Amino acid sequence: MLTSSDFVALCQVQVATLTQRLGAVWSIVYLTEELVEKENSQAKLIPVFAYPDLAAWQKAKAVAGGLLLPEVEESSRKLLPNTAPNPISLPTKEFWQDTTPGELSPTRQIVLPLIYEGSLMGLLVTGREDRAWNETERKEIETIAQTLAIACSMDRRREWVEQQLTKQQHLHQQQRDLLDNLLHQFRNPLTALRTFGKLLLKRFTPEDANRAVADNIVRESDRLQELLKQFDRAIDLTVDDLAPQKALMLNLKPLPLLPAANSKQLYVQDILAPLVESAKAIALERNLNLLADIPINVPAVKADFGGLQEVLSNLIDNALKYTPAGGQIIIQSGIQRDGWQGIAISDTGLGIPQADLGKVFERHYRGIQENSAIAGTGLGLAIAKELVEQMQGEIEVFSPAPDGMATKFIVWLPLSLSD
Repeated sequence: MLTSSDFVALCQVQVATLTQRLGAVWSIVYLTEELVEKENSQAKLIPVFAYPDLAAWQKAKAVAGGLLLPEVEESSRKLLPNTAPNPISLPTKEFWQDTTPGELSPTRQIVLPLIYEGSLMGLLVTGREDRAWNETERKEIETIAQTLAIACSMDRRREWVEQQLTKQQHLHQQQRDLLDNLLHQFRNPLTALRTFGKLLLKRFTPEDANRAVADNIVRESDRLQELLKQFDRAIDLTVDDLAPQKALMLNLKPLPLLPAANSKQLYVQDILAPLVESAKAIALERNLNLLADIPINVPAVKADFGGLQEVLSNLIDNALKYTPAGGQIIIQSGIQRDGWQGIAISDTGLGIPQADLGKVFERHYRGIQENSAIAGTGLGLAIAKELVEQMQGEIEVFSPAPDGMATKFIVWLPLSLSD
């Protein structure tokens, strides 16, 4: 049960009325843990506001129609919202039938249920020591109880609405992340397809009948890339709209990128070899020197084929993207560590500033590249990290790298025990 600060403030105002206008020397407001029917005798009551404080209740043990008010612990000196000391049971069904609103027992203490639209939400208990309550005072206290009941109902409706809003925001964020991931995963093979088309164009003579086919591949690839840019612009429009919701979603767990328990035994070279072939074609077009060291006699790892393919594709794509013409890229697998195998992608590119190293795996974070001419969404490394962790692996980044390269990423995967 959550109690808003607004409701507690209203309790303070209403209790002040009891104290200043009617001479009450102590008052307390209880709320049920959840909305219950009036006849339910099993609900628990939680004190949410007391005057002057709980210490004043040490001597206030009174019985109202079978309802025993709790004795307050010596250590409890102050009552705060959302605490639950000394919960007590509601009166029985017979008590509600035999007790009318405003009835006093004893005459200097009055106990009123907080009821609205047939639901019991708590109790208002108040009392004074010098005289009994008259009928006019009872009516005024009943009005205060009704005000608190209505306010409590509105408070709980607010709580329900906020819970539903949080669920909707969570769903919206999941849908947004899924779309981001799909668009990003689509971009890498499209880049490779366009590159292959351009290489084919260079090999065909103007008279070759197949040249038109290669030209169509390049043209349609360019069209798809332009559509991707439009998708990116549309998605960027929603980033600022989501900013106020981030605080509500910080503790919400994202949807997994991989199906549960999908990791199995595989050999890294089976995934890496075709990726290197595509990367060499792109490197050739961009005047980059790409070296690959992919040993075949190495143990198998435990990973997901599609997931690892996406991780390595993203890392290689980044190396190609951020390495200027004339630079070098090195891809190496088979790195051994106790119980682990590593795949490293290094480059002599722009490097990563120290201030950005701790944030490179955050979604949509691009650091100093945010305002550069190099296109990107800031999703590749975030997706790679999520996938690696879901495969029970690790990913490291070094910039500069110990071997003199500008940037190095190492993906560590657990060795397959059945190898």
